[in-house]
Amino acid sequence: MAQNAAVAQTGKQPKKGRTPSPNAGMSRALVRRETTSAYLFLLPCLVFFITFVVVPMFICVYYSLMEYGLGGVKGFAGLDNYIKLFRDPIFHRGFLNTVLIVVVAVPTVTAFSLWVSSAIYKMHAVPRSFFRCVFYLPVVTGSVAITVVWKWILHPYNGVLNQVIGTTAFDWLGNQKTAIWFIILILFTTSIGQPIVLYVAALGNVDNSIIEAAQVDGATQLQVFWKIKWPAIMPTTLYVLVITTINSFQCFALIQLLTKGGPLNSTMTIMYQVYDTAYRLNDLGYACAIGVVLAVIIAIFSALQFKVAKTD
Repeated sequence: MAQNAAVAQTGKQPKKGRTPSPNAGMSRALVRRETTSAYLFLLPCLVFFITFVVVPMFICVYYSLMEYGLGGVKGFAGLDNYIKLFRDPIFHRGFLNTVLIVVVAVPTVTAFSLWVSSAIYKMHAVPRSFFRCVFYLPVVTGSVAITVVWKWILHPYNGVLNQVIGTTAFDWLGNQKTAIWFIILILFTTSIGQPIVLYVAALGNVDNSIIEAAQVDGATQLQVFWKIKWPAIMPTTLYVLVITTINSFQCFALIQLLTKGGPLNSTMTIMYQVYDTAYRLNDLGYACAIGVVLAVIIAIFSALQFKVAKTD
């Protein structure tokens, strides 16, 4: 009676309390057990990551604030290493060269890989697998072997390039105007293998029914690519951009084997300066400061790429 009177006065039925599910406790226990199992499986990798990545990062930051050489820590330097870094003309040159490599190599690798993949993924299984192997071969061969081959090609006296174009004893890697561009070219040849394989897989996973429906409605090839394929492969594109950017910033093996930062620092990069400062100049504190700045620069570039791509 009281309930009917309340309904008559308000015109609304009273809210009923939610009855707890009898399996709710069991579900929470199952989720807790699966979460615990997942963390146990991740534990070896997590321990490895913390031990060999996170801890060395903090150690690097610590030593960047110290006056540190091969003889050990000599004292607290504060921000002197960072002040020295921003006043160092060699670091300025290395920074500009590194940015040039990133700005040229990253979009070139991404665009070329996407173009080649667009042609490969339409082929039959056998030729598609053949071309994927061909383009991926430099990745598994190793940068050192590829660099040795390029060093022979660019040799000033016995090099294939000079013989093909008919020049005599021109040192391509010893010239300030050409050395950095050949570094970028070699980096390009060793960086396109993985993006091509990833793009072929990503393009093959695009729903063909959507593409066929768009073509029936009169969409052009460009419209199909821009409106359907490009959004579908955006996560792959973001991965390619980030990985290629990091590899370009960390360009070291090519410089070490071909030019050692020369001639006159024309191929000096931030990563090679870290090595040169630590092991030739024996200034480990300053090298750590350069490494910290390089990590911050890579993080900024990666964050900008995530922001532009508008994806998680």
